[in-house]
Amino acid sequence: MDLYLAGHNYKYAVEQMLLTLFPTERPRYPAGGLTGDGALTALEEGRAVCTLTLNGRTYRGEAAVKDWATATERARMEQQAVKMSFYRAALASGVPRPAWGALTGVKPGKLMARYLAQGRTAADFAGEFDVSPARAALCETTTRAAMRARASLERGDVGLYVGIPFCPTRCAYCSFISSAVGPNEKLVEPYLRALLGEIARTGQAVRRAGQRPVALYLGGGTPTTLSAAQLDTLCAALEESFDLTALREYTVEAGRPDTITAEKLAVLGAHGVDRVSVNPQTMSDRVLRAIGRNHTARDVTDALALVRAAGDFAVNMDLIAGLPEDSADSFAATMEAVLALEPENVTVHTLAIKNGSYLAQSREALPGPEAVGRMISLASGRLAQAGYGPYYLYRQKYMSGGFENVGWAKPGTESLYNIIMMEELCTVIAMGAGGSSKYTGPDGSIRRHVNPKYPKEYIERMQSEG
Repeated sequence: MDLYLAGHNYKYAVEQMLLTLFPTERPRYPAGGLTGDGALTALEEGRAVCTLTLNGRTYRGEAAVKDWATATERARMEQQAVKMSFYRAALASGVPRPAWGALTGVKPGKLMARYLAQGRTAADFAGEFDVSPARAALCETTTRAAMRARASLERGDVGLYVGIPFCPTRCAYCSFISSAVGPNEKLVEPYLRALLGEIARTGQAVRRAGQRPVALYLGGGTPTTLSAAQLDTLCAALEESFDLTALREYTVEAGRPDTITAEKLAVLGAHGVDRVSVNPQTMSDRVLRAIGRNHTARDVTDALALVRAAGDFAVNMDLIAGLPEDSADSFAATMEAVLALEPENVTVHTLAIKNGSYLAQSREALPGPEAVGRMISLASGRLAQAGYGPYYLYRQKYMSGGFENVGWAKPGTESLYNIIMMEELCTVIAMGAGGSSKYTGPDGSIRRHVNPKYPKEYIERMQSEG
């Protein structure tokens, strides 16, 4: 869509709203003024006005700029008004109202926290941003879970993340930095050696800083792609390098059932791992084939039986609404199959089409927003009926229908790491390829450090630093 700005330069704010309301459009900034289809957003005398022309018809939206106390607040209020004027013009044109209304951020809980701190309510939040009451209530629930987690943290508490960027195969929706282990098997041992070096150096720095890990997460990729011996080596190195006496949870992403064995689970249990993820994404064999997974729903059930037999692990299971070949009915069947397995946590994701994924390149037919909405609604209802409660929430760009990802947990089994990471409650130090560390300052500021994305480049960087 052609975009024109007048009296401001809030391109990012306008683009966020464009992608929310017109997900198939991409921004263009032609020279000259608006003469055909496109959107002109203007900021003038404390008011934002959007003129939107579609198929030769013109629509108008307006929003007042709210009062501000600082220059930073002024910029935020101006951007909010610009987005709201675009939103109102789009709705006037007949664009369906999104479930999250005019909210475009990926972490609505941060905004809700400000509202609650000011003594305002979820209803105020819903009214100001045109968010559905159900979404506002969901956001309030997960925000209060984050507030409880924040209150439980002490000065110097940190989270640790260790990334293993290998999987049995690459899923069609995946944009993470992960490689199919088969053709990259020769990189696994060099990668592990490089990672052990980074772990040792990071552990020294954490000890010097007087920090203490309270949550440790092995993700990827799929960490259980490693052999039992390699997992043993990795876990032993973490124990040697870090003081884990204050650790409150230790999670391993055993996401692919075709990587789970009794031997690996015994190793993890021996090193104090108490949470594992067994992530089917779907329990439909047809959908599993469509997303490039070389396992069946029965393999998921068998893997979970191994986990239950191996020890006292809290289990998370991830599901994705909106996968190719899926439907509301088959998603409902997936939901029932997962609930029958009684995992402690269930995370319900909305499919996000990310650059770098197979689905982004193939443009494969996918369930529409209405079908995805039914899937999300069904999951929320069934999980609540089964005694699960929502405890963390986030959104992503390019999500089908503009919905959300929500973590659900049985009482007392919430993942501290997930809350810390999504709500940025404390420093999270990431090790491994593609690891993104977030250093949280006393004033709430965040400084990021990102490792090289790909295993080969990561190995080379760690060798130069070692």
